[in-house]
Amino acid sequence: MTRPDPRDELVEHLPAMRAFAISLTRNGATADDMVQDTLVKAWTNIEKFQEGTNMRAWLFTILRNTYYSSRRKAKREVSDVDGVLTEGLAEKPAHDGHMQMTDFRKALALLKDEQREALLLVGASGFSYEEAADMCGVAVGTIKSRTNRARARLAELLGHRDDEALEMTDDATMSVLSASKVSSF
Repeated sequence: MTRPDPRDELVEHLPAMRAFAISLTRNGATADDMVQDTLVKAWTNIEKFQEGTNMRAWLFTILRNTYYSSRRKAKREVSDVDGVLTEGLAEKPAHDGHMQMTDFRKALALLKDEQREALLLVGASGFSYEEAADMCGVAVGTIKSRTNRARARLAELLGHRDDEALEMTDDATMSVLSASKVSSF
């Protein structure tokens, strides 16, 4: 004699499960979703049901646990109907920085050697004007002038205007073109 499949008994408990779910959620649509979730969990874990035990109690336990799990999850979620919060979580794509860095390298290569050298020493490497002047064997004013002209030429080559903010994702590029370094002459 074959044993009856416990899955056949699931349907018998649907009305009672729905009533219990409505009493928990106070919402028919949410209750129906919970009953469906419970049935899916019961169906996929039917091997965990112990034959000879109370199927209804087992299903109600799954339903109750599903309800409380969804409540815990809902407490951690933030309602963002109009999308304001998610807009603030957006991240600029990394490829933008790579593309801008490629453009920057091309523009940097177009600078005069003395300007590129001064800009890399002061802007990218972080040396003071005095240290850069000593390394190049020129006056401090010459380094300041070369650096300033290099920054202006780079901004021109990159199409950057004085009235717009720099939006580059690469820190080295930002430090080289930094307005704070330009104003420290």
